[in-house]
Amino acid sequence: MMPKLSRSLSSWVVLGAIALAGCQVAVSLGGVDVSSSSGGSGTGSSSGTGGWDAPQFTPDKVDLLFVVDNSGSMADKQEVLRLALADVVSGMTNPPCLEPSGLPASAQPGSGLSPCPTGTSRARSPVNDMHIGVISSSLGGHGSGACAPATSPSNVDMAHLLARSDPGQVGNDLPTYHDRGFLVWDAAGNHGPAADSDPVELATKLGAIVEGVGQAGCGFEAPLESFYRFLVDPEPYGTIELQDDAAVPTGIDQMVLQQRKDFLRPDSLLLIVMLSDENDCSIRDEGRNYLVAETRNGFRLWRPRSECATNPNDPCCMSCNQAAEGCPADPTCTRADGSAVRLSAEEDPVNLRCWDHKRRFGFDFLYPIERYIEALTSPTVPARNGDLVPNPIFSDLDPEDDNSRTRGPQHIVFTGIVGVPWQDLARQNADGVPDLVGGLDAVGNPVGGLKDAGELDAPVPGGFSSTWEIVLGDPANHVAPADPFMIESSAPRAGANPITGDQLVPPDATGWNAINGREYTIPRGSTGDLQYACIFNLLTERSCEGNAQSCDCSETVTGVNDSPLCKPEGTNGLEDPGNRETTQERAKAYPGLRELQLLQRLGEQGVAGSICPAQISDASSPDYGYRPIMNAVLDRLSSAL
Repeated sequence: MMPKLSRSLSSWVVLGAIALAGCQVAVSLGGVDVSSSSGGSGTGSSSGTGGWDAPQFTPDKVDLLFVVDNSGSMADKQEVLRLALADVVSGMTNPPCLEPSGLPASAQPGSGLSPCPTGTSRARSPVNDMHIGVISSSLGGHGSGACAPATSPSNVDMAHLLARSDPGQVGNDLPTYHDRGFLVWDAAGNHGPAADSDPVELATKLGAIVEGVGQAGCGFEAPLESFYRFLVDPEPYGTIELQDDAAVPTGIDQMVLQQRKDFLRPDSLLLIVMLSDENDCSIRDEGRNYLVAETRNGFRLWRPRSECATNPNDPCCMSCNQAAEGCPADPTCTRADGSAVRLSAEEDPVNLRCWDHKRRFGFDFLYPIERYIEALTSPTVPARNGDLVPNPIFSDLDPEDDNSRTRGPQHIVFTGIVGVPWQDLARQNADGVPDLVGGLDAVGNPVGGLKDAGELDAPVPGGFSSTWEIVLGDPANHVAPADPFMIESSAPRAGANPITGDQLVPPDATGWNAINGREYTIPRGSTGDLQYACIFNLLTERSCEGNAQSCDCSETVTGVNDSPLCKPEGTNGLEDPGNRETTQERAKAYPGLRELQLLQRLGEQGVAGSICPAQISDASSPDYGYRPIMNAVLDRLSSAL
């Protein structure tokens, strides 16, 4: 089990004391009051199955949660997702009827309630009962002065269900089922009152909700913690306060608990679809971790001890502001007056606070990935004081109704649409070329499309142990991905993609590659940026003249704007720096390493896809937009349902 989240982090981190009565903790899991003693399984199960009762679920029932990054530069990806929603809805509610050969039948039924033509069968069970909700990645400033609601209401969505027409609006105004914040697919009209039964209308409503998420949210995006807060956290805090310079969660967010109880049925298949173009930044809500997001009064973090530069796992790799007992004195850490040395603005740009924490700061401010693995696989999770209590995902949140069936981990599918070259995740055709079109060969084996969990774990030509070695490396031991496009770096990188051979192109050279175009010159004195994992064409190019929000081709303060996102391709600013183009024609994504870590650990529960589509020009093609990802999700549902 995961250890307690409240732990001693030496004198640098002051933890707030959280008092709960006695050695027992009573926690409301969306309306269900449960108690467990510290370290207990919290399930009440005596089945001898490792804490699990025999899981059950209803095959035509799905609860679908979209977790959508709403930080800057996300509107273009949200639009690509919106265009894929009709495929998702039709593929789940009215799956195709297939011939014994696996090919689609020539005649298809009009709805999932109609039978297939004689001699054919459904690709998967139709979903006749579905809840669909959307949350964002914005959880406020975690106690810091960043991401204030006064700056944008979208900064503090706090994992509440969203159904708003404008990201600047407080509260929901788009129609949802009984104003509960989510949509309901009710093909058979079994709900009272009946909900949506027209797939086109459902996809249209969902598309409006996704579009309304917007890109005015917090730049410290926390998609992993957002799904955890909505679905799992036994005590989602109401507010977070600074007490003796430590962040202390207080109170309970009753809205989250009520929305969870309404949305999450115990016996549904739970499908989570996460869309994010940056690495996750789920900051621990305790102690002084909030300082990683602090920007008030020009605040800068402290320098790390020198051990961090060579081995971030060294026990003496700490912040210079920590008491490093048993470690040699580090003269780089202390000023003449005895105070700890702080980093300069150039060493600590605020946009890069969530990058390479241990090496750059001597400390990791984020929740461990194990928190989210446990959330999707374990019958128990920690309460706020660290005691183990039943996991809401695997619990009956409403014992007053007549439904006491509960799902197991095999009834959860987690999809990550994140920053990674699609070429790394695609199956290769007979010529060894990555191919997303998909299909079956003469003997029925899949060709093209996205690799499944087994294929991601399998060896890759070139001596690589798996695709994970290429896109992820070994984060626990600070081993970089084999694909240089997946290395997080503010400086230009070098090397070639091990699948395609595409070379990284320096910013001061001519040339272009099909993955991220080229490296670019990050202006000195800027708020910081990283090189891109991948780029793709915008549906519609846009001008960055004036103050266009999240436009990447505005005039820079110093240097040339040689970003691969700007016109003209690959040469912007190089010939005539005084006459820079300010038209953006491509979108970007950064390496999504923490999300990929979770997907790797989830195995068959996970579906990995790139947020950079192969193409968005031919809507009739199987590789259009996010269609390959959604097809992979539907394939996974075929076995799960």
